[in-house]
Amino acid sequence: MSATDASAAELDRIISEFRRRAATLPPFRDSLTDLATLFTYQQRCRAILKVLSEHGLLPLADRKILDVGCGGGQSLVDFESWGASRRNLAGIDLIEESVRIARVRLSTRESDADIRTGNAADLPWDDRTFDIVNQSTVFTSILNDALRKSLATEMIRVARPGGIILWYDFRVNNPANHSVRRVGAHEIRSLFRGCNVDLLPITLMPPLARRLVPVSWTVSLLIEKARFLNTHYIGVIRTPTSPEGSRPKT
Repeated sequence: MSATDASAAELDRIISEFRRRAATLPPFRDSLTDLATLFTYQQRCRAILKVLSEHGLLPLADRKILDVGCGGGQSLVDFESWGASRRNLAGIDLIEESVRIARVRLSTRESDADIRTGNAADLPWDDRTFDIVNQSTVFTSILNDALRKSLATEMIRVARPGGIILWYDFRVNNPANHSVRRVGAHEIRSLFRGCNVDLLPITLMPPLARRLVPVSWTVSLLIEKARFLNTHYIGVIRTPTSPEGSRPKT
């Protein structure tokens, strides 16, 4: 099988897996009415805002932001709630059903976000377009190394020199789910070679959070702060200030 055929097969597998999960998971599994889900969501939002502030990217009003693997648009809605302008938001996802939901959530008579269906390893935007390129648990859904590399290369290409790639993804494997694979610190730095990579473990182990958060939110905060039981990285990947080496769109 050629590399192109392997990547196409991987995209088909990802689409099938997301549709299988949508059909089989309990409908309220990821709802913020679940205390553990709410805890994880709030902690991730706090971490994102902290790193955006530390890297001088707030306020967001004039920042152009792309969400890779945008799903139903929740991350873009978050960015808008933090001050980003809807006209500066863009997203892409493989799943047409998700894209339709995102468009409904981020479209008004006055302003629309630019939401597209497509393969993020071939992004339909020009070089050096975005101040922030966001990805949340996209890379762990990709098992093909070449497709991972193509996606990373495209994210660098569309980021402005000195812009950031905002990273949130699993740093450990889920032994119960072989359709995903972790992305460790060494691989992240290899995927984004030439960029400055700053990573921090966050997100209390979900099975533990589901048990502990309903009993004690405070204890859950303290354990997450200790880092050793955290399953994800929050990362800021700063692209080079010179655009040299970025791959032009052909």
